Amino acid sequence: MIDPLPPTPPPRRQWRRRVGDRLATLLITAGGVGVVAAVLAIGVFLALEVAPLFLGAEPTVGWRELWQPRWQPGTLPGESPLYGLQPLAWGTLKAAFWALLFAVPLALGAAIHSATFMSRRLRTRLKPTLELMEAMPGVVVGFVAGLVLAPWVERHLAGFLALMVVLPVGLLLAGLAWGRLPPAWRRRLPTSWAGLWLMPWLALLVMLSLWLSPGLEALLFGGDLRGWLETRFGLDYASRNAMIVGLAMGFAVIPGIYALAEDALSGVPASLGEGAQALGATRWQSLWKVVLPAAAPGVFSAVMIGAGRAVGETMIVLMASGNTALMTLSPLEGMRSLAASVAIELPEALPGGVHYRLLFLAALALFVFTFLVNTLAELVRSRLRRRYRQLAESA
Repeated sequence: MIDPLPPTPPPRRQWRRRVGDRLATLLITAGGVGVVAAVLAIGVFLALEVAPLFLGAEPTVGWRELWQPRWQPGTLPGESPLYGLQPLAWGTLKAAFWALLFAVPLALGAAIHSATFMSRRLRTRLKPTLELMEAMPGVVVGFVAGLVLAPWVERHLAGFLALMVVLPVGLLLAGLAWGRLPPAWRRRLPTSWAGLWLMPWLALLVMLSLWLSPGLEALLFGGDLRGWLETRFGLDYASRNAMIVGLAMGFAVIPGIYALAEDALSGVPASLGEGAQALGATRWQSLWKVVLPAAAPGVFSAVMIGAGRAVGETMIVLMASGNTALMTLSPLEGMRSLAASVAIELPEALPGGVHYRLLFLAALALFVFTFLVNTLAELVRSRLRRRYRQLAESA
């Protein structure tokens, strides 16, 4: 029996519905246009504040002065200030590099495991938890890094460096040992639940590293690793350094990279991987040869957005870096970023002065970099969506 059609609403109700739909569309469009206009207005405002530096209003500041290797705006009487932005730009890139070096392997590894190997039951519980980490304020992460992590690493430097070596090696050994287990044991320890049964092994590695590190430090470095590094390589250890910033900022960047990369990998049509395995490829070969190339634009977009977050981060760098404008490659020394300099010095800068406008120049550089990175990431994501649509239509 054919169900009867629903009754047609009266004309007055249809008119109200059309008016409501048009009003909602207008409000959404106005909101989108307003956001774009606000972003452009911020860029125009920063550019107008910086323009006098390059229009002859400040003859003492030019491109050559801006690229001096020293930033010293506050000086003693009789000394001339130094406004070289080079150490600030170097500190920004240095902090972002160490953060991405820590965050990208962990985030992408977690995304690959979650999208392709993890059981659905475990994934539905862990993925929202990891994504909620992104809501943690940067000031909280910086507070913990500056007041808890930095003093602990300073007291246990040998154990911390041992952990950086032992944990990756231990994971590789666990993978090799799992591959040599009898089939019955491998069925009891499936890769879909590796995120849980590996936790005791990792905890054991941490305990062994911290327990053995004092003896190894006494045996290999005379009981003073910091002194050995300074004597042998000339590395001066600062309590708040680039390594601490990289760990703290990497912790803040991981959730964003993981969420975007996991969505890109999960969005790859399952027929691609299944077709590769039907042709004789292993699960690992289908991942590397089929799934990852198909999701490469989305993964690249995730890394780019993480890089934009790392470059623009303020509070973590401010509270965990020591804020010393140095140009060194050592991860054991501090740095000073553009964002941290703006946050610290802008309240004390004289409005309209050279120092004031240079801080606006630093803010403009961060704005342009973040805008370009996010735009590039969005273009790549749109390309990924078109590729998925084409793959779904051809499947």
